[in-house]
Amino acid sequence: MPGHCTRPDLQSVERHWDRPDLARSVLDALAAAGKDLDNLTEIDLAVSDHFHGGGRPATLRLAALAGLDQHDESRRVLDVGGGLGGPARTLAALSGCHVTVIDLAPSYVEAARMLTAKVGCQDTVSHQVGDALALPFGDGEFDVVWTQNSGMNIADKDTLYRGFHRVLRSGGTLAFQEPVAGAASPPYFPLMWADDASMSHLLSGTELRDLVAATGFDEVAWNDVSETATSAAAPPAPAHGVQRLIMGDERLEAVQAAGRRNLAEDRIGMVHAVFRKR
Repeated sequence: MPGHCTRPDLQSVERHWDRPDLARSVLDALAAAGKDLDNLTEIDLAVSDHFHGGGRPATLRLAALAGLDQHDESRRVLDVGGGLGGPARTLAALSGCHVTVIDLAPSYVEAARMLTAKVGCQDTVSHQVGDALALPFGDGEFDVVWTQNSGMNIADKDTLYRGFHRVLRSGGTLAFQEPVAGAASPPYFPLMWADDASMSHLLSGTELRDLVAATGFDEVAWNDVSETATSAAAPPAPAHGVQRLIMGDERLEAVQAAGRRNLAEDRIGMVHAVFRKR
């Protein structure tokens, strides 16, 4: 997902992710796939709005792991790096919670707002431009911080997770899906989020676990999902698939080829994790 980096790299990361006319591209692709644009559902959008490894099934598994598949209209969720809003709309549909989504790239926020309105979720899902390293929210404002594939461009992960801790209420939940460095680093490029090592900042699973704990969280669950939630495991994307829409055919093929090598050689993995704020 776009939107997260150290401040000196803010503009370069935004340029990497930004896609002018993204909203129109998504609608045109959905129409070409035979979708009724006047009667879209959250399920109709699933292939086109879950821009992370494993797609909607990975979102559902992480939601169940974190207990977010239980109905609770009072729950306040912050989705950091929420992209086109697929996970946020899924969480809202599952539990009736209210989800606030931030993302660095204005084109994604514009497209996300359009899609949220299309499926009638604007009362439970809202979108705004925001920086993950300077969350524009008050202390203890949320019950849950949720993020999927959004920290890969960020070197300053200590600030990132301390920010998550600050905006969570006491006992609140942090749920994330995140790529981690494998035993045989560095990875092969290109990656979905970087063409070279200058924009890719991964920790090993052990390092990430320790860092999150050190910022004030207790671990609830930690699952290796590398076999089901990486680009290496992804089936061929349809024409209206979000990866194809954003990356283009040639780049997507290169990313998936590198992903298969990275998975086979243990250069990159993927985790689902749930923590509680102390």
